[in-house]
Amino acid sequence: MKTKSAMITIAGRPNVGKSTLINRLVGEKIAIVSNKPQTTRNRICGIVTRGDTQLVFIDTPGFHKPRTRLGDYMVGVVKESVADVDVVLLLVDPIANVGVQEEALIAQIAATGAPAILVINKIDTVEKESLLAVMAAYAQKFNFDAVIPISAKYKEGIDELLAECVKYAAESPFYFPEDAVSDQPERQVIAEIIREKLLWNLEREIPHGTAVEITKFSERDNGVVDVDATIYCEKASHKGIIIGKNGAMLKKISTAAREDCERFMGTKVYLQTWVKVKENWRDSQHMIRNFGYE
Repeated sequence: MKTKSAMITIAGRPNVGKSTLINRLVGEKIAIVSNKPQTTRNRICGIVTRGDTQLVFIDTPGFHKPRTRLGDYMVGVVKESVADVDVVLLLVDPIANVGVQEEALIAQIAATGAPAILVINKIDTVEKESLLAVMAAYAQKFNFDAVIPISAKYKEGIDELLAECVKYAAESPFYFPEDAVSDQPERQVIAEIIREKLLWNLEREIPHGTAVEITKFSERDNGVVDVDATIYCEKASHKGIIIGKNGAMLKKISTAAREDCERFMGTKVYLQTWVKVKENWRDSQHMIRNFGYE
């Protein structure tokens, strides 16, 4: 059987719904989702294989102005992801105004010469008639190959988007095994699940100053997976907030993370968590590399 493949980047401003979209496309939770910007820190591949065609979607960090070395790294990931792909999906909010961040991404897309699809997300939040103004605003900035309105939250337009993406697949071997849904190692997915729970449960800047290291990952004979995870934060005061009164917050975060880990792994997970302080780790090249952002 001759096979076809396509590499597809999902680009957009922070919090536009890239991770929710990639989870919908793949049909499983592989990218963490939060209502806070800059949730995704590195490139996450979601893989969809249907018949003779494999689509590899690359979920990138949101394009923003960096304030730390980690931020520099995240913006660099976006720029690399837009280059050398078969098609770029520019994911935007349903607003009839092209923002500075979108203009920067459009300029990068134009420079690569890659085909681009405008994907207007969150159409469940506006009247359908208003989408025409959104399309017109972006049409003035760039000649997109297609425009697909979707609601990643409610799965609306997902099949149409997949069908459009298939058009860009060229004859080639599959990049990944047919049953693969992500290129992320299990340890990394579990670390990201824990970080997602930090984002959901902690306020303000604290969760953005956290990183998770999996120090133990082993499987017992009965299939139970043992995981030890260390949560790093930047200040001693943040450590106290993460742990909470009598350990209540850490227990809440760990319980929610364990439940998601068990769904992902398909087996019982025994999760132990600790919290340590690493001051200003986001500005340390060594620490950024140590946490897998390189």
